[in-house]
Amino acid sequence: MKTIDITDPKEIESVIQSCPYCMVGITDDEGNPYVVPMNFAYADGVVYLHSGPTGTKQALVKRRPQVCITFCHGHELVWMHEQMACSYSMKSRSVVCRGRVRLVEDMAEKRRALDLMMRHYTAAPCGYSEPAVRNVQVWAVKLDSLSCRSFGLRPSELGGR
Repeated sequence: MKTIDITDPKEIESVIQSCPYCMVGITDDEGNPYVVPMNFAYADGVVYLHSGPTGTKQALVKRRPQVCITFCHGHELVWMHEQMACSYSMKSRSVVCRGRVRLVEDMAEKRRALDLMMRHYTAAPCGYSEPAVRNVQVWAVKLDSLSCRSFGLRPSELGGR
């Protein structure tokens, strides 16, 4: 099985947009990883996330705003030889990004980010009360780096790569 790098920006965005959630890695005070699933929106090189105004991830990201965000899509068990354990793999595509959390305080920007998040999950029109927008914490993560890979490809699927 082969792994290939994906560099086409449209294909990378397609992987991100196809995911129902992402995994966000934060570092705790002892230097240990703390990884949580989060709902998100993605636009123009920025991942938007939301959380409550308090809690573990909120406290950690205020102290250490550098995060790693992972998206993974299309899990399919594949093998080259059904009787050979080492030929099994999980076919999937993933994007791993790094960036710094900026906590969004501006109410209009919060609403735009929340609109993007809701459009990621539903076509239904959604509104928000003023207290709900005020009390939600929106994170904006401008991506400093990202990599995208396709895993578990059979040689016949490489298409000249």
